[in-house]
Amino acid sequence: MPEREKLDADVLIVGAGPAGLACALHLSNLIRQHNESGAKPELSTENIYVLEKGREVGAHQLSGAVMDPRGLKELVPDFETSAPLDTPVTDDCVMFFTEKSALRFPITPPPFKNRGNYIISLSKLTKWLGGLVEKTGVNLFTQFAGANLIYEGEGIAGVITEDKGVDKNGQPKDNFTPGYELRAKVTVLAEGTRGSLTKQLVSKYKLDGLNPQIYALGIKELWEVPAGHVPPGFVAHTMGWPVDMKMYGGGFIYGMKENRVSLGLVLGLEYHDPLFDPHEAFQQFKTHPFLKKMLEGGKLVRYGAKTLPEGGWYSMPRTFVDGGLIIGDSASFLNSQKLKGINLAIKSGMLAAETILDALKSGDASAKTLSSFQKKVEASWIKPDLWAVRNFHQGFHNGVWMGMIHAAFQQISGGRGLVDPMRAHAGHEAYYKLDGPPLAGGERFKGDGKLTFDRLTDVYHSGTRHEEDQPCHLNILEPDICISRCPQEYGNPCEYFCPAAVYEMAREDGKLKLKINASNCVHCKTCDIMDPYQIINWVVPEGGGGPNYEGM
Repeated sequence: MPEREKLDADVLIVGAGPAGLACALHLSNLIRQHNESGAKPELSTENIYVLEKGREVGAHQLSGAVMDPRGLKELVPDFETSAPLDTPVTDDCVMFFTEKSALRFPITPPPFKNRGNYIISLSKLTKWLGGLVEKTGVNLFTQFAGANLIYEGEGIAGVITEDKGVDKNGQPKDNFTPGYELRAKVTVLAEGTRGSLTKQLVSKYKLDGLNPQIYALGIKELWEVPAGHVPPGFVAHTMGWPVDMKMYGGGFIYGMKENRVSLGLVLGLEYHDPLFDPHEAFQQFKTHPFLKKMLEGGKLVRYGAKTLPEGGWYSMPRTFVDGGLIIGDSASFLNSQKLKGINLAIKSGMLAAETILDALKSGDASAKTLSSFQKKVEASWIKPDLWAVRNFHQGFHNGVWMGMIHAAFQQISGGRGLVDPMRAHAGHEAYYKLDGPPLAGGERFKGDGKLTFDRLTDVYHSGTRHEEDQPCHLNILEPDICISRCPQEYGNPCEYFCPAAVYEMAREDGKLKLKINASNCVHCKTCDIMDPYQIINWVVPEGGGGPNYEGM
């Protein structure tokens, strides 16, 4: 083992997204108030470390994004005067698409009413929050990823960051630098959806919720369009074509300033057909006459893909262990009905900060002390927000029409519905096996290069880059399955579900071989979630790699 430099902190926050930054900012403000009061012990914001694996804060932050400002207003009361808000929502609607027509609902259902919310770039918002955090004296380290947890007793005591300068064969290069051993009294996991450290922790200590986590994949593009095509502040959510009514999913269209429009497709990762292609479905979505007219004469600016934790309250893991807390998307703080999670992530970070302050003051970071985080969550507005939709996503497991019936009963019963709790299964278990091997040589979607695009073109627009000569961060635990069972049983769905053309089944010397184009990876974690055998293990690549969602 390499000799690692060791650093000690009071608090270590892994992930500089809305949850992690809110935790750091609120904790630093609480520490300042604590010290000004003359209370003991005196605490220092310099003993708070925040790790961000992206090349800069905001680089890996992708969302729709329409933000409910409730959480941000509590964190930064004067946010409207300084935050990078794009535009307030001025018009909202729900539309039903058939292949050739669009029907606007005469009344916008309550969950989709967005007046009072803001269309934002989550990348810009987190970059702004990161600046506020650094001004308080907190140490914010970019291009560092948490590779492994440090376990101690029945909990955790920090993380080990990834080694830098390792070649694809695992050998040190000339610029090799071993990862740091960062120890902390409290470690906060704010890694976003399907965080690799959170996955380790939940598995080791069996922290799973009542249901396994349920996920959706959001695929998004940002366009510049001619003036007048989309009014700023326009928000539309769509259902119907091109999403099969047996599947869960729908689209969104957000009009932004400077003649930009953000549009995307969100698809539940529990569909049955292993050969379904989410990226191709999104490209088809743009060919609808309503969208085609909107985008005509425009140009693609950015592309991205991200998974969302949609299981809600019943999929929430236990959020505390000795020395550790889980917050934000990592802990299932997302309202799947409203597709809102930024406000919940920020609030969860603030409640974690209040819990941590108590632990630092008492010198006790045991699970018993940190369990007050869950009590704070249940006493806050997070609980009623998530409790009202605790069975929502599960209701759509048998298709949209049955899901709407469930949703109606849930609406009038405060979230209970016909069955409570409604159980769920992991998404990859929903795959149907093929009747026989898929037809070989099928041509993949190419697009026309103007309105629709192939995967590689979109990946280019995501700003993704990785150091090529490094160990592959997509570990296949049983590679033989990929060329023996999987082609016959599921047709190698990794070639279809990945929105970044990472996985490719190729023939060399007449033999089937899995080729992994790891440098394309946009860190959405779909492969870790939807592999039918659960043999793909996504681990962090070298810090600084991945997408660059500037302006997204």
